[in-house]
Amino acid sequence: MSEQQLAQFARTHEWRILFDASPRHLAGPGDARHVTHGLAAAGWKHTSDPLSTQLVLTSPDHRYRLDFTPENGTFAWWRLWAEPTDTERSWAAWFGEFVPTEILGAFTDALVAPPPQRHSTPLDVLDAAGWLTDASGAASSPDATCRVQRHTDRPGDPRAAWRVEVCDPDRPRSTLWHAHFDTGTPVHLVTAFVTALADTAPLQRGMYDRTALPSVTQQRSTVTPERIIEAHKTRLNTLRALARAARRHSTTAAAVPGPSAAARPAPRR
Repeated sequence: MSEQQLAQFARTHEWRILFDASPRHLAGPGDARHVTHGLAAAGWKHTSDPLSTQLVLTSPDHRYRLDFTPENGTFAWWRLWAEPTDTERSWAAWFGEFVPTEILGAFTDALVAPPPQRHSTPLDVLDAAGWLTDASGAASSPDATCRVQRHTDRPGDPRAAWRVEVCDPDRPRSTLWHAHFDTGTPVHLVTAFVTALADTAPLQRGMYDRTALPSVTQQRSTVTPERIIEAHKTRLNTLRALARAARRHSTTAAAVPGPSAAARPAPRR
C-alpha cells in the first residue's frame, strides 16, 4: 500500500454525501478497495496484467489467490482460491456482483487474522441474530430476502458447502447476488462472513451509489466522510500488524529444530 493509493481513496470519499443503507445485504457493492486495500496491507501482491480489467492478488506464501473481474458478464465477480497444504485441502469461494465489500472484507480479514480459539458455527450466529433457522440447515433473514444454506453430501458429514443467496422479494426466483463456499472452506471464515452479513448496523453509501434494490431503505447518515477514511486507515494498520505477527510466528516456528535422534527417549522394552 502506498501513500498515493491511500490519498486517492481519501479523495474519492471526502466529498461524498453519505446515506445509511439497510438491510446491509441490499446495500450494494460499495468500494472494492475495502477488500483490495486490506489484502495489500497484509502483503498480498498485484500479480495481474496492469492493463487488464481483471485484478489478481496473490498472498505472500502463494497459497491464496483473489480474482476480481468486474463487469465480465458471469455469475461471479470475486473468486478466491486456496491451494492445498500438507494438512489442509484446497478450497474455493466466489461472490456475485452486489455482495457488499464490507461483508466480503470480513471474510478476507479473517483469512489474514489467526483462527479464533473458540468456534461458532454460521447457523449459531444467524440464530442468535434473530434469523429464522430450520432443520434442513438453512437460515433466512427477517425480511426474507437473504437465505443461507448448508449443504452436505452425506448426513452427519462435518464437511459442508455453504451458499448465500439474496433475492428480490417481488421476484423470488431472481438472484440479486450470491456467495458460495465449497466443502474445504474453513468454517471460521464462513462464520466471519455471516457475522458481518447478519449485523444490523447499516452500511454507508454515497448519494449515487448502486444498491441491490432501488427500494432499499436509505437515511441521511450521521457518519462523516472523515470517519470513513480514518476507519479505513485504522483497519489497514491492524491488518498490517496481524500479517507481520503471522510472518514472525512462521519464521520462528521454522527456525526451531525438531528433536534429534539422540534427544529422543529410548524405546521401552
